Amino acid sequence: MRAWTVHLPPGAARGSVPAIGAVTGKARLVPEGFSWLAFLFGPLWLAAQRCWWAAAGAFVVLLFALVLPDPVDGAALLGLHLLLGFHGQDLRRWTLARGGYTLAHVVLARDEEMALARTLTAQPRLTPLFAGPLMKGGGA
Repeated sequence: MRAWTVHLPPGAARGSVPAIGAVTGKARLVPEGFSWLAFLFGPLWLAAQRCWWAAAGAFVVLLFALVLPDPVDGAALLGLHLLLGFHGQDLRRWTLARGGYTLAHVVLARDEEMALARTLTAQPRLTPLFAGPLMKGGGA
């Protein structure tokens, strides 16, 4: 089991049904734990997650690590990538909080689909907030 945090976009009140047009984004599920993609791709992964400030900071540290002397540069790069692997998801949560998202729930689930199902079972009013490309138009 893995913990997932549910973040509601700005304009979505936690205790009420969100009004159409009052919400500026969609809700997000962020997993807890180590991120292999953040470990492997570092600043590029942060940029893909739209964590611009964290990506810029990691890129600056990466450039700094590249100009260090030979025995130290490898350790510095490994340290940077380990930090990004362990704290990449925390940087995503920090970016969401800076953007006005609020932490609404913590869900334990095996994968993202199960986390979404458990979230919507417990709080069906959140369904419009998770409506994305897979949920729109649906209909077979």
